[in-house]
Amino acid sequence: MNADTAPTLFSQRLSPDVYDRIQARVRGRIDDAGFDGILTDDPEDVSYLTGFFHHPGERPVAAYLDGERALLMVPVLERQHAEEQHARADIVTYAEYPGVENPFMALARAIPAAARLGVTTLVTQHRLAMMSRALPDAVFVPTEVVTLARYVKLPEEVALHREAARITDLMLEAGLALISDAIAAGGELPSEAELASHVGGVGVGRMYAEHRDVVVISFMAGGLVYAGANSAIPHGLPSSYRLRPGDTFMLSLGAAVGGRFVEGERTFVLGEPTAEQRRYHDTIRLAQAVGSDAIAPGVRCADSNARCLDVIREAGFSQYLRHRQGHGIGLGMHEPPWLEDGDPTPLETGMIVSNEPGIYIPGHAGYRISDSMLVTPTGSEPLTSFPRSLDDCVVSF
Repeated sequence: MNADTAPTLFSQRLSPDVYDRIQARVRGRIDDAGFDGILTDDPEDVSYLTGFFHHPGERPVAAYLDGERALLMVPVLERQHAEEQHARADIVTYAEYPGVENPFMALARAIPAAARLGVTTLVTQHRLAMMSRALPDAVFVPTEVVTLARYVKLPEEVALHREAARITDLMLEAGLALISDAIAAGGELPSEAELASHVGGVGVGRMYAEHRDVVVISFMAGGLVYAGANSAIPHGLPSSYRLRPGDTFMLSLGAAVGGRFVEGERTFVLGEPTAEQRRYHDTIRLAQAVGSDAIAPGVRCADSNARCLDVIREAGFSQYLRHRQGHGIGLGMHEPPWLEDGDPTPLETGMIVSNEPGIYIPGHAGYRISDSMLVTPTGSEPLTSFPRSLDDCVVSF
């Protein structure tokens, strides 16, 4: 295949100008909060601000932003990695951890000594102590400046989420195909663990086949797979349990493209559904549809949650509720805002949140349908598109 006929590969890396816009957005919030700068060692914040993705460890990695500069602090062994990712920041390095010298001295030599610095609320006491020793005259103030900036996605970020949704739908299809092929062959049905391994391989394989500049993070594609009574545990891990005729089973999958997550979850029935299975599934389907309508600009997260979950309560299944309607999605699979009674945050155009009502019946099964929803000017749009109704989610046996 020559260059003229080679397929165009989807790029997972955001361009430098996107990071310039991200940094400008955060700088505005820094000024509004009265900070001289912000300092964060949260890996998601670091990648959001600079484009540098890494596996967190004992060696500190941090990003600093003020009105003029963006700095990325990394150990020497990560410098080449940051340069090859074209990190949108000036790089400062330290020798090693724990080091003869406090690693944060690399930043201290480059920023004002006496400054009012916003620091991520996720910083550990140990890291904060290191920062304070390196900058003894600075005042550190916990802040969610970066977290709030991450709520509304830029168009280029939305494009990454859309591609993650496409791959998530493909993984759902691949999971069903594995089961259908086993039925057609007359062999044993796959186990939860085998299904999970298969769909994860399909997702990651698609990325490397169809993308360039793949952003590698700890979770790129895959998820939770559980069947029968195991699915009544919302975050149960895949086991050696093999699917059986009559099982309710759940594929709770997701993917991250360019570090931007999407989740898509469907509940299936293996064989002709019973009246009980149909009632449970239809209730969740209705709750999810109402929840989708409730996700719109200006609607408080708490109110969206109430409208969605009231469908389940009115159906008489409140005893099987275990969690909220959903949560924000971005560089984290779970991040604020939270679609829950305790979060009054108004939804805004450009936010992405999950819509995932569920019920869990001990000894029987769990039922959950989830889509990642983009808040639009007129309402919301599901990024994942796999069919949701029970008739579409029956695997004939």
